[in-house]
Amino acid sequence: MLEMLKQFIRDEEGVTAIEYGLLAALIAVAIILGASTLGTNLNTLFNKIATCISTPSSTCFSGGA
Repeated sequence: MLEMLKQFIRDEEGVTAIEYGLLAALIAVAIILGASTLGTNLNTLFNKIATCISTPSSTCFSGGA
């Protein structure tokens, strides 16, 4: 019984699984934040394009790239 307890304490497979789980969660949060920011920026751009199409003005065609 004592030998099984020592082996359980030395076993690091569970720790590795937890580390991989935390890493996957961190990557998921980064992807969600990036997608949210990209979505907000695209929404702003599409709204500007829609405004320029519906009411064209000199500010819509500033000549910049």
